[in-house]
Amino acid sequence: MLNEVKSAQAEQVQAKRALGSYQHARRMVLAVLVLVMFVALLFGQSAFPPESVPHETIEMVGILLIFLGIVGRLWSTLYIGGRKSSEVVTGGPYSITRNPLYVFSSMAAAGVGAQMGSITATVGFAVICAAAFHVVILREEKFLKEALGTPFQAYVARVPRFFPKLSLYQEGDTGSFKPRLLRTTLLDGLVFLVALPFFELIDGAQQSGILPVLFRFP
Repeated sequence: MLNEVKSAQAEQVQAKRALGSYQHARRMVLAVLVLVMFVALLFGQSAFPPESVPHETIEMVGILLIFLGIVGRLWSTLYIGGRKSSEVVTGGPYSITRNPLYVFSSMAAAGVGAQMGSITATVGFAVICAAAFHVVILREEKFLKEALGTPFQAYVARVPRFFPKLSLYQEGDTGSFKPRLLRTTLLDGLVFLVALPFFELIDGAQQSGILPVLFRFP
């Protein structure tokens, strides 16, 4: 019996380490994406003139998307709370999509692209972000199928991988709340928000001719 308990504990530790590596990969992907977005914003500009109604409208929609993305990531963390490797979480955002953290990150990425005042950049940044996370999602799913077995497979059959299905929503239970995880998620998400003042500086530098505009997006 003692050996079985030790074996179970060892498996739990190994599972947490494996999932931790995937979460680290997620953060690295997020960091690389933010860097790519920054470079695009540094040398790209919208085809819509600055201060024009379309340009300003797209920027405002982008700010809303960034806030929704950050809040959505926090909402998701309240439910997952470190339980991902030990049980199938099916409540809240996890009742409508299996990967709400990635969905909301892609939404925030769209908001970053929108700061160029470009529809193409808005959609493009979201697609690039979602495509990059897709690789991490597949690795996570393979691990979770092995770790959680039949309950997770039933969850996979019922809930879509990425695009939310709102009709499936269930409040569910948040389980044990861990402030440390919420803080980490908030700091990760604030990367999108803190970047906004820099985007304004870039826009000003481009308009004054200090920074060259290498390409334009419609």
